[in-house]
Amino acid sequence: MLKLGEKGVIPQRSKDSYAIAPHIPCGIVTPELLRKLADVAEKYDIEAMKITGAARIALIGLSEEQVDAAWQDLGMAPGAAVGLCVRSIRTCPGNTYCKLGKQDSLRMGLQLDRMYHGRNLPNKLKMAVSGCNLNCSESWVRDIGLVAKADGWMLTIGGNVGPKPRIGRELTAGLDDDQAIEAVASVVDFYQEQAKKGERLGKMLQRVGIEPFQSILG
Repeated sequence: MLKLGEKGVIPQRSKDSYAIAPHIPCGIVTPELLRKLADVAEKYDIEAMKITGAARIALIGLSEEQVDAAWQDLGMAPGAAVGLCVRSIRTCPGNTYCKLGKQDSLRMGLQLDRMYHGRNLPNKLKMAVSGCNLNCSESWVRDIGLVAKADGWMLTIGGNVGPKPRIGRELTAGLDDDQAIEAVASVVDFYQEQAKKGERLGKMLQRVGIEPFQSILG
């Protein structure tokens, strides 16, 4: 059995079949990248290519013997799809492309991705950045969410999907870009220092209440 974190693989239903999902920050691709993925998919005769919920493109149906060679051909870093770490940052087009966008969610998402993607934490942590109240990136159901308003960013914490979905709680609002980055950093650091092993941020919020998180923002 491959070591999932070391090889960047995702086990499939068949015990001898794997998927790999290269890291694609905020889902932004180029024609060159798409051609490379298509070439590798054809070379190894994979079963399927799947755009994931985290905006990665998974190549499904590799054997254990093919994994290393496929990564070498791609020349890309794995997406953090497994393990206790920060997963890929989810974003919408924001005001870069969308007429409804209030803030630059792509730039914010890319900055957060550079800062946090793959960072080890007490449990997995998901972030999303939404460019307006429509919340196409589903920031309300992420551990950390940013939602753009006309006057700046609103920060939410503690949301998640899964068997017991939870809507996040608003922590603060009216943040400019720098303030939003600082607030997210404070939350991540506090969670890393104070969470119990295996505790999701939402569970920690439920345990300690929102006041300790508010106090770290000053």
